[in-house]
Amino acid sequence: MATGAAVLLLLLLLPPLPALPPHAAGCPPACRCYSATVECGALRLRVVPPGIPPGTQTLFLQDNSIARLEPGTLAPLAALRHLYLHNNSLRALESGAFRAQPRLLELALTGNRLRGLRGGAFVGLAQLRVLYLAGNQLTQLLDFTFLHLPRLQELHLQENSIELLEDQALAGLSSLALLDLSKNQLGTISREALQPLASLQVLRLTENPWRCDCALHWLGAWIKDGGQRLLSSRDKKITCAEPPRLALQSLLEVSGSSLICIPPSVHVEPLELTANLGEDLRVACQASGYPQPQVTWRKVPQPRDGRPLAQTQLESGTPGLGGYAAPDTGSGMLFLTNITLAHAGKYECEAANAGGAARVPFRLLVNASGQQPPPAPPASTARPAGRAPRHEVGSMAFRALGLATQTAIAAAIALLALTALLLVAMICRRRRRRKKARTPLGEGTLFVNDYSDGPCTFAQLEELRDERGNEMFVIDRSKPLFTEGPAEAPATRGLTEGLPPELRLPPRVAYEIHC
Repeated sequence: MATGAAVLLLLLLLPPLPALPPHAAGCPPACRCYSATVECGALRLRVVPPGIPPGTQTLFLQDNSIARLEPGTLAPLAALRHLYLHNNSLRALESGAFRAQPRLLELALTGNRLRGLRGGAFVGLAQLRVLYLAGNQLTQLLDFTFLHLPRLQELHLQENSIELLEDQALAGLSSLALLDLSKNQLGTISREALQPLASLQVLRLTENPWRCDCALHWLGAWIKDGGQRLLSSRDKKITCAEPPRLALQSLLEVSGSSLICIPPSVHVEPLELTANLGEDLRVACQASGYPQPQVTWRKVPQPRDGRPLAQTQLESGTPGLGGYAAPDTGSGMLFLTNITLAHAGKYECEAANAGGAARVPFRLLVNASGQQPPPAPPASTARPAGRAPRHEVGSMAFRALGLATQTAIAAAIALLALTALLLVAMICRRRRRRKKARTPLGEGTLFVNDYSDGPCTFAQLEELRDERGNEMFVIDRSKPLFTEGPAEAPATRGLTEGLPPELRLPPRVAYEIHC
């Protein structure tokens, strides 16, 4: 009995044994669970494992291969405070993915493959304080992306590929104290984008290819006036990448007069064209300016027209009828497929940059007759355009003929014109010969006077010229070298016997030339 009492007393004095691992408390396989914390990192998981205790406050799921958060996966974890999903393969966040985590304070999504953020991705996270989105593949932040995060204090967006930050992308972040946008592809940022950040204390904008033009003038002035308190000495090195004349210069060292923009100009050709029902159509809108303008197409609404609106798309396929379509930098292509009567009407191409905006109207007419136009040349994907009226099938108008027929007609016309020119040349040449044959003896000979001092030398003949530079000489008609013309050769006589007297060549007479 004494021995039993001693053993019992010893058991009572010993500290309680630690809880049995994981599985005794309902922990997922291969995970570690302790003190409201579940660790499932680096387990090659493809989905969030089932069986996580509902009272879990900290969940580690980093360094796995989770590609998607299935709807309802996190629904039982209403008590979650810290969620670490960094270094996974998430490509998108479904709208309302964290709706069941109203107490979540920290969310780590660093090092995933997120390319975009939907507007409702963070619905329900009213208590979130820190959001890590660094090291993803984000290219743009659209308006109201973070609208449902009123208490967010830190937003880490560094090491993405963000090129566009819309003016209202950060709307609702009135409590934000730290914003890290370094190591992205930002070329510009607007004053309106930072206006909602009333509590901002740290701003990081370094290592972006900043385009130092008139749109960035405000940033340099703002930093010099008071914004520098938000930037550390390293963060103040905002370096220009464009234009080339300002490359590698600090924005703070560039004068305001050097930050210029060139307003856009727009060109659409043609301004009006006619298409048949069922055709596909592409119309290019060329824009130039600095910075490179954003080009958008829209169909001008016609309230009095009761016809249904047709689907209008850019070449990228983004719907855009009744409002501006998705912007395209440089050259916007209006792409219409399966044209109907609803496509007819007035369109407008707009190009806009920080220097201003320019618009060009375009009108589309739809041929409702059902007749098909001549086939377009294979080299062009777009239908030939112009203001000339269309021709019905079977018309004898030149434009209605086939390409081979048009070429043959043009060649025949050119050949006829060449033949006519040759005939005219031959007629003119024959007339000149006849005039020369009818010229009387002595016509065209210039006689200065008839006196003679003796035979002239060649040197003297060169010196005797009239005012126009023609040679002048004197013929002593009283001293012919032979008084009678030499007898004609038999061959020559045979040729001239049948000619009338006025066409026969005169006998040759030689005179001695005197000066």
